[in-house]
Amino acid sequence: MWLIQIESTMMLVFNLLTEQALDVGTILNLVFLVLFFIFIVWGQRIQMMVILRDIEFAIGRLKLMKDSARNAVVERMKKFSSSDPSGFVDKVIEYVTIEPVSLDPSGIVWKYDYLLKTSEDRIKSEVYSFASQANDEEKSNLLNVLEVLANLNLLYKLMRHYYIMGKKTGSAFIIIQLQAILPEVLMNADALMGALFAFSYGHPVGDGVGALVAAKLIGNKADEIKEVARDTIYVETTLENRKLGIIKARGPGGTVGYPGDAVMHLLEQEKYDLVVMVDAGLKLEGEKSGSVVEGVGAAIGGIGTEKYKIEEVVSKKGIPLYGVIIRMSMKEAITPMTEELYKASEQVINRIRELIKEKVPEGGSMLLIGVGNTIGIR
Repeated sequence: MWLIQIESTMMLVFNLLTEQALDVGTILNLVFLVLFFIFIVWGQRIQMMVILRDIEFAIGRLKLMKDSARNAVVERMKKFSSSDPSGFVDKVIEYVTIEPVSLDPSGIVWKYDYLLKTSEDRIKSEVYSFASQANDEEKSNLLNVLEVLANLNLLYKLMRHYYIMGKKTGSAFIIIQLQAILPEVLMNADALMGALFAFSYGHPVGDGVGALVAAKLIGNKADEIKEVARDTIYVETTLENRKLGIIKARGPGGTVGYPGDAVMHLLEQEKYDLVVMVDAGLKLEGEKSGSVVEGVGAAIGGIGTEKYKIEEVVSKKGIPLYGVIIRMSMKEAITPMTEELYKASEQVINRIRELIKEKVPEGGSMLLIGVGNTIGIR
């Protein structure tokens, strides 16, 4: 049908050219007419070509970031091994953890917990074996660096997949949705590049602000540290004439520990009047970084296994569970800690003092959990 329309238009143009003199108005009308029919017939195809070009450019940027990050990780690992780590790095970043079956949801949390620990043990053992010349702190940081690279690699592969799928099928819906998420994807990729630098050199990151609060409250009691769960420590001290138990991941290597296991272990042995969790939380655009908000419930991210354990044990024991959250962007959470977030940790400590006086009777006890990656924080 559109071929007939184009033929008719061309005949009209030919007649106009042969039957009357051309003036400026006639030429403009003819140009407008031709462009109108081009837009009607090929408009969407031209628009898709422009969008695909933008997506292709963005995927090229992602590939450049991924390759740059890989080279940086390989160079970093060369310092701790006599063999070429390229093949090892490429193998590790492609590891996957297969989700357990969820047809029968009973006990699925414990299945997830087991699989996640098994996955961590496998990667940790391989990294520790390969980077045998590194100390414990450097080995933990290498695990974080590889995790960042794996996320960047996955981001690139997903974008490439949908780009090729949209191009093959010619589906405008796939292509337009891909274009819509491009800015956020590139922002996340930039944040991961910043995280690569932080974890490579052991700098504290924004996500560690909860662990920083715990470390400040521990103070000079580092010699009284007890390990109550894998990569998770516990210290007892006093605050405002009340007993204060503090849980955080073991630093200064990069790890988040297992606070859920630690809480379950401690609450089976001791009684607490209040449990308070301090963690980083993502802010909305327009909110101020470092702002502190409070709530009720388990302030902890992740897949949910540690959160489940904490909620399960405090609900059985009937202990109030409060959360204190420091707002920040995704980029601030995984890149070196900013001054605003460091100052927010002091504000949180003052609020902890108020909470223990308000909610815990004299002679009582409170359990504080500093959640987050403790890289660079002892």
